[in-house]
Formats: sequence, structure tokens, C-alpha cells
Amino acid sequence: MKKIIVTGAQGQIGSELITKLRSEYGTDNVLATDIREASTEAAQAGPYEILDVTDAKSMHALAKDFGADTMMHMAALLSAKAEESPLLAWNLNMGGLMNALEVSRELNMQFFTPSSIGAFGPTTPKNETPQETLQRPTTMYGVNKVAGELLCDYYFTKFGLDTRGVRFPGLISNVAKPGGGTTDYAVDIYYKALEEGKYKSYIAEGTYMDMMYMPDALQAIVDLLEADPAKLIHRNAFNVTAMSFEPAEIAASIKNHLPKFEMSYDVDPIRQEIADSWPDSIDPSAAVAEWGFKAKYDLDAMTIDMLDKLKVKLKI
Repeated sequence: MKKIIVTGAQGQIGSELITKLRSEYGTDNVLATDIREASTEAAQAGPYEILDVTDAKSMHALAKDFGADTMMHMAALLSAKAEESPLLAWNLNMGGLMNALEVSRELNMQFFTPSSIGAFGPTTPKNETPQETLQRPTTMYGVNKVAGELLCDYYFTKFGLDTRGVRFPGLISNVAKPGGGTTDYAVDIYYKALEEGKYKSYIAEGTYMDMMYMPDALQAIVDLLEADPAKLIHRNAFNVTAMSFEPAEIAASIKNHLPKFEMSYDVDPIRQEIADSWPDSIDPSAAVAEWGFKAKYDLDAMTIDMLDKLKVKLKI
């Protein structure tokens, strides 16, 4: 049975990942950590420690004392926030990753960290972006992600560390609220649709981006963790996706269930520039071939589940 330490456990992915991992491996076998006191029900439901990922000694001590054999490094500053504070993003995203890799090497742990479609740039092929392609991102977040992918590959080839990762598209959740990412409009739109009956999109009409519903993302992490290492050709930064849509299409999906819903546009130039630098769609065939990746939810199935779950959550 795995013993897992998770950094960034109260973040966008981490807050739901710890619940998924505890259901798979047992509550007491998953140590959640974050820089903040445990404030969510998920964080409080099992072992929890405060951890600043830029503090390598504390990270090492926590992992060793817990007897961890797996490191899930989820702590990061997301795309839009990283553009506002690029130096902070570099220090947190790269410093934290380097510490997590080193601790994993020292304690011989399996290692997982997510990359992102942010690792691509405006010169990357826009449609069906392949697994291996040109990566010249124009954002600090993207630079961090490319560097992180290379570091994980380096630790595998240099030290034999069992590093694994995926390139996530935009993730849509009915649990975690928007956290400063460029794709977060696709989360916020569901809240506004139910609470106000309207939404003002900061992403322009016609802007396609890859997306995935959080349950599929969490299952992909577990599936990759459990994958036979002999079958992993790439190991890190596997393209994964479930759907690609533009704002008008998600609005139309919502209108199928809330006919009075209306959407307008007020484009945020910073986030729009980031979105324009990313692919319209990516090719997940390497993940499918090497470890059986498969997404369950398309746009309409996700919309039904999001609205049902949020009605209960918002007491509507």
C-alpha cells in the first residue's frame, strides 16, 4: 500500500486529489500538506501538516517521518497569477519543484507532478498538438512548466527516479473555486449561471482551449501512478484532454438546461494573450497507448453534472 505525501493540498487540484487518494489508498496513508492551516473539510479529514515547499529541510523531515514512498507535488502559482508576480512564480514553482525532486531522490520515492498546456507557446502547432513538439512559451508559468518537464526527465535519466506527469488542460471542478488560471472562466461560468443567470467572459469568442472535468483528471493521475513503468516511453508530461471548446459552446451547453442564461464578453487582455498562445486542441494518443488514458466526460455530460452538483452546493 502506498504512503503518499501531497504538497499544495488545498489548491485547485490538491484539494480534490487528497480525497481521491485517500479513497484509493486509505485515509492514514495520505499526508496532505500546504502552506496554510487546514481550512477545508478534505484537508481536515486525514493527516495534515503545514509545509512551505521552499523549505527543503522541512519537506524532507515530513516525508521521512511519515514513511512516504510517493511524492505528489501539486504546489504552484497558476498562469494569470504568475504573470502578475513572475519572480514569486519562479521561486515558488521552480524552487519548490527542485526541493520535491531532491527529497524524492534522497528518500527513493515515486514522484508525480503535473505540467500544463501552458508549456506550449504561440509557435507550437495549434491543432492536435503532438506529444513531442516545439515548446517556446511566452509566459512565466509556461517557462516554469517546460523547465519542470525537463527537470523530471533529467532526474529519471540521471538518478533513476521514478518521475511521472501529465500535461493538464484547463480543469473544471464543482468543488474548487477558480484559482487564478486562464481557463478558470469555464468554472466560474457555471457558478454565475446558477447565481445570476448571466456571465461576462474574460476570454474572447472563438478562443478554443482544451479542458477536462476534474473526476477524469484525478482518475488519470491514479492510472498513471499505477501504470507499468516498462510501458512508459515518455514517463513525463503526457498530453491528456477530454474536450476542446470556446466560450460560446459552453454557454450553449448551459442554455440547454438554463434557457434564460445570457453571456456577454469583457475580454481581459492579459489572460487573452495567454490563451492565444496555447493550442486549440492537443493529441493524447501517447497517454492512450502507454497507460490506457481515457476520459469519461464530454462537454454536455460535464455540464449536467456540474449544474446538478452546484445546485446542491449553492442551495439553489
